[in-house]
Amino acid sequence: MLYDYIVENFEFGEPIFLEELPRKSKDYLRQEVKKLADEGALERLYNGVYYLPYTTILGTKGKVSFDRYIEKKYLLSNGRVNGYITGLQLANAYGFTSQNPACYEVCSNEATTRQRKLEICGRTVIVYRPVATVTEDNKAALQFLDLMSVIDRYSEISGKELKVKLKSFTDSLPLAFESVKEYISLYPDRVYRNIYEGGLMGELV
Repeated sequence: MLYDYIVENFEFGEPIFLEELPRKSKDYLRQEVKKLADEGALERLYNGVYYLPYTTILGTKGKVSFDRYIEKKYLLSNGRVNGYITGLQLANAYGFTSQNPACYEVCSNEATTRQRKLEICGRTVIVYRPVATVTEDNKAALQFLDLMSVIDRYSEISGKELKVKLKSFTDSLPLAFESVKEYISLYPDRVYRNIYEGGLMGELV
């Protein structure tokens, strides 16, 4: 039974995409999911996206997990790397700035235009098209190069502190600089300057 499968494989509030569900046919699956939604067993978020409804400890209606939606829609696809966080969101996540981003920024293979602003679950998301198809092998290099293209604008630290923080960042990815060399020509010239000032130019020569 479809509902039993959903309960066993998905958490409350986790977005459920139709392509994640077993099917005899697309039409049959849509009919079954619509029936569950009409009965209140599932909550519809968007067309083709649902979640198991739940009640919070405050007695209010639970919402879908925004982070899980972003992860499933833009960062991972059936377990395959599909994108990464970028921009101010990335700089904040790794401690280069204390600025709280007004929106969530992701670079994803799902992008159909160079840049698109969306409202998802009541929050603003900007989805960028990557300079190259994102894979598990090149994700770290592309994310690093994205950061180095904006680090001079967003970083609140500089000098030795910045160099130490960048080294920690590249170690955490972990980053293979051979891959960076492959994609650096796709980025603006200031990336070279920012890499040099960040004490990482030696890794590229």
